[in-house]
Amino acid sequence: MNAPADPNRAARSASPSAQWRGGAIEAYLLLCFGMACWGANSVAGRMAIGQVSPMVITCFRWAAVSAFLAVTTGREMKVAWPELRPHLVKLILMAAGGFAAFNALFYVAAHHTTAVNMSILQGSIPIYVVIGAAFLHRAPIRLLQVAGIVATLLGVFVVATGGHLLTLADFTLNMGDALILVACLLYAGYTLALRNRPKVPRIVLFAALAFLAFLLSLPLLAYEVAAGDAQWPTLEGWLILAFIILFPSFLSQLAYMRGVELIGPGRASLFTNLVPIFGALFGVVLLDEPFGLFHLVALLLVVVGILVAELGGRIGERPVPPDSAE
Repeated sequence: MNAPADPNRAARSASPSAQWRGGAIEAYLLLCFGMACWGANSVAGRMAIGQVSPMVITCFRWAAVSAFLAVTTGREMKVAWPELRPHLVKLILMAAGGFAAFNALFYVAAHHTTAVNMSILQGSIPIYVVIGAAFLHRAPIRLLQVAGIVATLLGVFVVATGGHLLTLADFTLNMGDALILVACLLYAGYTLALRNRPKVPRIVLFAALAFLAFLLSLPLLAYEVAAGDAQWPTLEGWLILAFIILFPSFLSQLAYMRGVELIGPGRASLFTNLVPIFGALFGVVLLDEPFGLFHLVALLLVVVGILVAELGGRIGERPVPPDSAE
């Protein structure tokens, strides 16, 4: 009599290279989805002007995510607390840099610099991550990796300058630019920290970070209220806030965590250069902004740059193994 078929046999017998390819494809899809959410967030941020103020968005988005996750993952949080507690200081720093401070600095910077400068400077995230990975994890920086970064940055420059790269000659650093550079540095630190995150399910880690980000954003909101700059959401503001909570704040963060887990922080960070590309595309659809040939050129440059970087290997890193708890 034949033994019953083992449904997990095929998965176990799959070659490591096939499993690796499957994981990489999953990472690419998740990271592209996450970058699309963040690109749409830039459009939502523009639509929020006059509807809801920046610190209200920052505080409310993490309050809503925290409340939802407290209801849905409360039991898992209690179980995971012994694992999370030794890493509390690290978690606070991750939430402060990657969630609360990044958003706050980004919104404030928008009042002091141009959209061109902001688009260009966001391309600093993968550079920070590659340098940080080399310094912290002894990850080698390979030639193809450098070529991929250069190509993706060139794509960002094309979008930021509207296809007129000569306008880069007029680029100057002001207070807003400095704030963006600091914000990007903080998010790069968050990305690097994900490599050695506590061994708990992603949803539990995200719940902890979201709650900490909410607590850390309360002083920012208090300052905005005290300064008389707070604006509570209008009806349209609530709709914009609901979108920001669901996509840029919730689904995209989980997708980014999983992408970093699968292919490492250096490779995953390159996908952040898709954000201004998606932002431009959504601007065409939602805000009736013109779509030019330079948008297509920029999109191709970014995609080619990511592919070239992928051919360059893992930047000396192996992906973090998936958690057995997931």
